[in-house]
Amino acid sequence: MKNSEAAGSDAARVAADVRAFYEAHPYPRAVESLDTYRDLWRDGRRRRADHHLFWPGIPYRENHSILVAGCGTSQAAKYALRWPDARVTGIDFSAKSIACTEALKQKYKLDNLQVRQLPVERAGELETSFDQIVCTGVLHHLPDPDAGLRALRNVLDPQGAMLLMVYAPYGRTGIYMLQEFCQRIGIRAVDDEIRDLADALTKLPQGHPLEHLLRNAPDFRNEASLADALLNPQDRAYSVPQLFEFIERAQVRFGRWVKQAPYEPQCGAVAGIPQMSRIARLSPAERYAALELFRGTMVRHSAVVYRAESLGRLQQIDFDGNAWHDHVPIRLPDTICVQERLPPGAAAVLINRTHTYTDIYLSIDKQEKRLLDAIDGQRTIREIAQTHGALEASRTFFERLWRYDQIVFDAS
Repeated sequence: MKNSEAAGSDAARVAADVRAFYEAHPYPRAVESLDTYRDLWRDGRRRRADHHLFWPGIPYRENHSILVAGCGTSQAAKYALRWPDARVTGIDFSAKSIACTEALKQKYKLDNLQVRQLPVERAGELETSFDQIVCTGVLHHLPDPDAGLRALRNVLDPQGAMLLMVYAPYGRTGIYMLQEFCQRIGIRAVDDEIRDLADALTKLPQGHPLEHLLRNAPDFRNEASLADALLNPQDRAYSVPQLFEFIERAQVRFGRWVKQAPYEPQCGAVAGIPQMSRIARLSPAERYAALELFRGTMVRHSAVVYRAESLGRLQQIDFDGNAWHDHVPIRLPDTICVQERLPPGAAAVLINRTHTYTDIYLSIDKQEKRLLDAIDGQRTIREIAQTHGALEASRTFFERLWRYDQIVFDAS
């Protein structure tokens, strides 16, 4: 009894410390304008691609119910702008974050947005279920992440999908070293000490594990990001095996990575290493774990997960049978087709601009370029291949496009 009381007291203390931290240092930085974001998502093709990333087997619609759990200062407002016909609910335990979101709601007249100050663990108090739940950068700050994920699972509709992002350990090695540095010398999360810390980071020795992040993530240099990364009172990370165990405990199941190419041995430089055939023989979860170790610099894992009993009905993309013949490929809006300074024999190189690994690009030949150009978001693979190439010969190409995050499929 005493042990459980002590654990409860510790959890309450951690929760209070984290809440106080975010009241003092709202994250992300509060913004006054979402005009650029709104304009970006006015493109219906972008919304359709986003829908089928989560629900390849369900016809496109825009009137989802969406819960943004741990919405911070602007994420719920962004989703309300992104999906004007959806019913969006944002919850956060920080009063300041809720106030920032309310201000955006008023400015942009977001009648489709409701906001409530509520911890993620108490999502059941909303007394409704949601088609989509978005929880990014939240659970790893909770005193009991399992309780948080179970609470979200319980309000996820049986046909629903959840976007889940948690920290990954290996790419954050430098962050954890600096966290311990700050703890050892007593750096506090107050404005003047955060500014001094930012100055100290400019003098890190060359080759320090944090140097890569400082060089490639400019946002990390602003004070809100710096405090969140190095001075947060509660922070944990999940390797791929730990993430799979985490979601299994909550009775949800892995569907796909939001960006899957970095985890696929067929993609990028990993395809050419001598051990490729050994990796390919592993189970999917073991392959993902191996790739996390080989790449070494992943700082987060972003996954789409489903209720355990619904996974088979909702995530149905595979190329083993013949169902793929009737899938409609949809180009992802962040992909580009480069046709200058090409490798020998290539007609184009495809790049997803959201990838952070420079080795992940897809060279295609003239015949594959014709297939790519025929993708219009309306025709099936069968219809495209009948006009521009043999159906079975196109299997490998469309699977590669999918694995390289160049397309999603409407399989409905």
